[in-house]
Parts: sequence; structure tokens; C-alpha cells
Amino acid sequence: MINPAELDLKEEEVIRISRVSKVTSRGRNFRFGALVVVGDGKGHVGIGQGKAGEVMSAINKAKENAKQNIVKIPVINGTIPHKIISRYGASKVMLKPAAPGTGIIAGAAVRSVMEQVGIHNILTKRFGSNNPTNLTKATMQALLDLQDAVSVANKRGITIKEVFN
Repeated sequence: MINPAELDLKEEEVIRISRVSKVTSRGRNFRFGALVVVGDGKGHVGIGQGKAGEVMSAINKAKENAKQNIVKIPVINGTIPHKIISRYGASKVMLKPAAPGTGIIAGAAVRSVMEQVGIHNILTKRFGSNNPTNLTKATMQALLDLQDAVSVANKRGITIKEVFN
């Protein structure tokens, strides 16, 4: 479990704010939902959702939820260790490491997550649904599934050099 108080978190990034109305005999009741991503730019990131009667309350709830869900992501030289494809719902995301100077080639939802993690060079492609919530969750799932050479070597009981052979 990662303590958010120990991290130097960047400003949260709001990915989506949705307005939902419930029609009653007294009129329409509006509520707001927010999807927020927080990170420190050094490999830690978390996403959270919040719902409330006001936009700022929803964002604050989402931010607190995101802080509780912070995870560590392996980042090597500003990119990811290997190519990965992940799916959440009808959204599918491919993340591919890129050479230095490439930048973040991604849509809005995926770009927000990458900036908060601290990844500066990456190629991404989304397939299927472009729902920001599902894209964000698919991206997080892909990042969680990443493995660096050290952890693979430790699991297999071999040296790091043997992993690449």
C-alpha cells in the first residue's frame, strides 16, 4: 500500500465530468460525476471516481478516491519496458515504448494518465469504444500488467542477462 502523503503529487487532472439529471414531479435534479487521475510524475499514479450534487464536490471526492488507489508503475528512461495490449469493457488500448524525443502520442484520456505517471515517450492506439472511463481503466490495467526485467529475472530465478537471451 502506497501512502499518498509521502509522495509529492502533481496537480490532479480531470479526465471527464458528466452531468446526470433525474426527472421528478418537482423538476430535474442534477448530479455530477468526475473521473480524476493523480500522480507524482515518477512512476506513481491512481485514478478515482466521485459523484456529488456540485462539480467541485465531485472532483474532490474523485481526487480522494484516486489517492487511495495509487500504484507503482515501472518506468525505464521515460518510457515503458515492453509493448502491451489491455482491454476494459469495449475499449482496447495498445501501449508501445518509443525512442527518446517521440513524445506522448495518445488521445486525451490516455495522455492524462501518461503525463501523471511520468512517461514522456510512448506510442498508443485505442481500439473499440472511445469512452473516457473505459479507456482510462484499460490504460491503468495495461500499466499494472507491465513487468520490468529485474522482476522477471527474480521470478524465474535467473540473471537479468539471461532474460534477454
